[in-house]
Amino acid sequence: MEYTTQMDAARKGIVTPQMETVARKENMRVEDLMERMAKGTVIIPANKNHTSLDAEGVGEGMRTKLNVNLGISKDCCDIEPEMDKVRAALDLKAEAIMDLSCFGKTQEFRQRLVEISPAMIGTVPIYDAVGFYDKNLQDITVDEFFDVVRKHVQDGVDFLTIHCGLNRHTADKVKQGGRLTNIVSRGGSLLFTWMEINQAENPFYEHYDRLLDICEEYDVTLSLGDGCRPGCLHDATDACQVEELITLGELTKRAWERNVQVMIEGPGHMAMNEIAGNMMMEKRLCHGAPFYVLGPLVTDVAPGYDHITAAIGGAIAAMSGADFLCYVTPAEHLRLPTLDDMKEGIIATRIAAHAADVAKGYPGARDWDDSMSKARAALDWEEMFNLAMDPVKPREYRESSKPEHEDSCTMCGKMCAVRNMNRVLEGKDIQLDD
Repeated sequence: MEYTTQMDAARKGIVTPQMETVARKENMRVEDLMERMAKGTVIIPANKNHTSLDAEGVGEGMRTKLNVNLGISKDCCDIEPEMDKVRAALDLKAEAIMDLSCFGKTQEFRQRLVEISPAMIGTVPIYDAVGFYDKNLQDITVDEFFDVVRKHVQDGVDFLTIHCGLNRHTADKVKQGGRLTNIVSRGGSLLFTWMEINQAENPFYEHYDRLLDICEEYDVTLSLGDGCRPGCLHDATDACQVEELITLGELTKRAWERNVQVMIEGPGHMAMNEIAGNMMMEKRLCHGAPFYVLGPLVTDVAPGYDHITAAIGGAIAAMSGADFLCYVTPAEHLRLPTLDDMKEGIIATRIAAHAADVAKGYPGARDWDDSMSKARAALDWEEMFNLAMDPVKPREYRESSKPEHEDSCTMCGKMCAVRNMNRVLEGKDIQLDD
């Protein structure tokens, strides 16, 4: 029996190789996985042309996944440093990489990325359109927008972020004012500008079925972008954001009718007390579709440390129902991140994702923490390093400050609680003064 997409296969009872991979990784019955995929609450982004993919599932009952943003820009257009970041991101086990390239040899970078990456790959085609056609944004035609989309999926991209829900009605809400930061989504702002100058509807909203045709043909997942995501705490959960979310829920059902997989993108910036409610609202309005969030950043006043503000929000969001976290680096709002910035962002987001999985009771998540606790109780430093989320930094810290006794550290020395409890429980003498 033939199938068009992973969702179509699940609905027909066909077990694909990608489903087998995900079921094994998640330690779940493939029948349960297929049931969730058929409903749309789990997705497996897997372009038919991405032959190096090691498939991952995102959504209900899955481990929280992590995305890394990369890409070349006009100010930083050298491909090789970005490829170094790609390799580092894969070494740090990122499940997804988004290519946000907007200038220069974007197709070359995209094709090299897809060729080597077992992680799923996403892009935002409208970023590429301006540089690709080398013309003013307002002069790009509807056909040209869709031609760029087709180029991306032909190159093997697994999911596309497209801001289909920012239609003219919602754009009018933005113009009515009340926001401190207006539209901070790059893709959303480009489409808003195109609509305003041309006095036309968002082409991806008006011609949504045309977009679904392309996604269905290549089995590409549609990541419905949040053009009105809040760019500061003040703008969170306002009419613009909620109205766009309602539209995204309607577009989700239309995609599912075509067996096109969907995930929903979410905020942005948001106070901690609003996060759980927003996660519940998205799941309700978008019918349980997987939720992909950027942060959210829980304060606006920590530039240079936004990997921390985002990790706090990401942990709360994932604990409350978000399925997929986009990393944020210390360089957020300031510059294109360096390799070190990227590593800091990945680790911070990985901490948030794992902490949420523990809180949600994801099977086996706490076992990792228990193993670390046993290694600490035994003062087994090598095992601690082996179990660490980032083995490099803790090893460097210990090597930089050696204790007098191997079964302690330079913080407590012979007053180490763990050392002394082990000794006293073993019937050994404890001497603190020699």
